[in-house]
Amino acid sequence: MVGVRTPYVCIPSLVSETQFYKPKLMSFQFNPIHSSSFSRIHQKTSSKSKLFTTISSSPSSVPTVTPEPELEVDSQGEKFDWYAQWYPIMLVCDLDKRVPHAKRVMGLDIVLWWDRNENTWKVFGDACPHRLAPLSEGRIDQWGRLQCVYHGWCFNGSGDCKFIPQASPDGPPVHTFKKACVAVYPSTVHHDIVWFWPNSDPQYKDIITKKQPPTIPELDDPSFIKLTGCRDIPYGYEILIENLMDPAHVTYAHYGIIRTRPPKVKADREGGCPVELSVKKLGIDGFLGDQDQYGTNKFIAPCVSYAYSSPVVDKGEGIVSSDGTEKPPSRQQKAVLVFFCIPVSPGRSRLIWVFPQNFGIWIFKVFPRFLTHLGVNIVVDSDLYLLHLEERKIMDIGLANWQKACFVPTKSDAFVVGFRRWLKKYAGGQVDWRGKYSGALPPTPPREELMDRYWSHVVSCRSCSAAYNRFNALEVVLQVASLASIGIATATKQNVKVMVAVAVLCFAGSKWLAHFIYKNFHYHDYKHALH
Repeated sequence: MVGVRTPYVCIPSLVSETQFYKPKLMSFQFNPIHSSSFSRIHQKTSSKSKLFTTISSSPSSVPTVTPEPELEVDSQGEKFDWYAQWYPIMLVCDLDKRVPHAKRVMGLDIVLWWDRNENTWKVFGDACPHRLAPLSEGRIDQWGRLQCVYHGWCFNGSGDCKFIPQASPDGPPVHTFKKACVAVYPSTVHHDIVWFWPNSDPQYKDIITKKQPPTIPELDDPSFIKLTGCRDIPYGYEILIENLMDPAHVTYAHYGIIRTRPPKVKADREGGCPVELSVKKLGIDGFLGDQDQYGTNKFIAPCVSYAYSSPVVDKGEGIVSSDGTEKPPSRQQKAVLVFFCIPVSPGRSRLIWVFPQNFGIWIFKVFPRFLTHLGVNIVVDSDLYLLHLEERKIMDIGLANWQKACFVPTKSDAFVVGFRRWLKKYAGGQVDWRGKYSGALPPTPPREELMDRYWSHVVSCRSCSAAYNRFNALEVVLQVASLASIGIATATKQNVKVMVAVAVLCFAGSKWLAHFIYKNFHYHDYKHALH
């Protein structure tokens, strides 16, 4: 796991003798994925064309860059259907079964709730058929039904209305009418994440039997411990995917936060160096990427960026057999980065991260989950503002003009170019919002609001919200203790110096804690010019 240093907490590096670094972790070597979601890239061989590893549309006055024609592209006329895919919604560990949860995915407002009668998570359209009040503001009643709290209509796990309080028991059974039903989306739990299929047409009710979410073997392997989290991001899906596929930015955008291996020849303060990336094969389901001798990256369309390094053999002592010979250790250390990038709406996305590893497991079993989130959040924040502005510049020049406007002459941009190629060739050049939005991005709020952690992460993370409440309670306790110490000293006239010292310490502690809470659970700015 990457060591992440913050002003308040250090997320320890857990590799004993071999240190992993983010530029490598961003493109790990993969074991075979036994998933139909990616098989077509390997199977289709009927019509191929060559695509350069990097593409540049520079003016004639700029020297021509000669890229390597390495990438095979399936040139069949298939089109990617954004609404015929499984999308992740939330980590199961962050869901509260007592309440419904509101989310937006692919521009669809949905409500996620626990149906205790069927013992499963359900995904409905977040609108009561009565007068379209949000069901996510409702409750789960004593019979395990989802109740709209506006007028009390109740729905079972199949979306059928089971009770309308205003309907006369002697009148027609209006609750059985089709218009009284809620839109129900197919859903499933996979890799401890709730997924849904964004089409409520009844013909897709059993779509899970025909197509499953992408499978990543390490996420089901009990020998791996998984570090997980989720955050809403104030820039779009395309920018999020690109950023996570770009190891070259780490030494600069995350300088002083993420440790990277120093180059043999250091050309600048940060230690940036050439990064040899290449995309080997691209098709409608994504692409395969390679980072020289370090590993491989897979983009599984539309949401998954999956990467890991070549396994490292544990360098612990071998086992001595009965004949006196030492057997080499068989355990291989492996750390994986899995990013689920979710389109929410134009200029909005959601990131779910899962970092499985099969070493240092005991540390993370006792290491509070919220501490790892403090480190990940400062990494996210350190390039959040510049990516938010970058997206607006791209929109200004037009999505179709990305290739002409952006100069990408080096191999370090190969994954980004591969993604843009996939987006243009198969997916219509952008997320298909089906006309729900005008194409304009939401206005840029003040920096403190844009980078707010509380509403984008803390409220939807059970670990961080619990820590936040505990820290706030401790702050109040320290303030009360400070006042109580002063009161005791004034009333008793005894041990005045000691009580005053206690009061000062408690007051200082409460002020430090308030600063800690604000910086880690609300807003932590990152000024690149000062780092």
